[in-house]
Amino acid sequence: MKLCAYRCRRCGATDHPKPLVCAACGGRAFDEVPLEGMVTLLTYTRVYNLPEGIDKPYLDFGIVEFENGVRVTGQLEVRGEARIGMKLKAETGVVRLLPDGPREGFIFKEL
Repeated sequence: MKLCAYRCRRCGATDHPKPLVCAACGGRAFDEVPLEGMVTLLTYTRVYNLPEGIDKPYLDFGIVEFENGVRVTGQLEVRGEARIGMKLKAETGVVRLLPDGPREGFIFKEL
């Protein structure tokens, strides 16, 4: 599964997830832009109280910035402690198992 950002056809502003209206110019037409590759970790947290469908004692989540400036959140998979500013690789994968099927999302991995 590939996750995408959306670039406004009128002004070029890029957002994720897809907006109904461009916040920068009011445009309503967007082109998909794949979100993949290298990201920079902006901040992170560890969550212990996890919802049903996640069979782990805790998960690390982070907010990252792609090279095109788009910021997203997702799971962190790093050895040891995460560090703000570290470079990670963005991937997609199963992040949660629910009775009606798996859910996919961003997973940020250490190089």
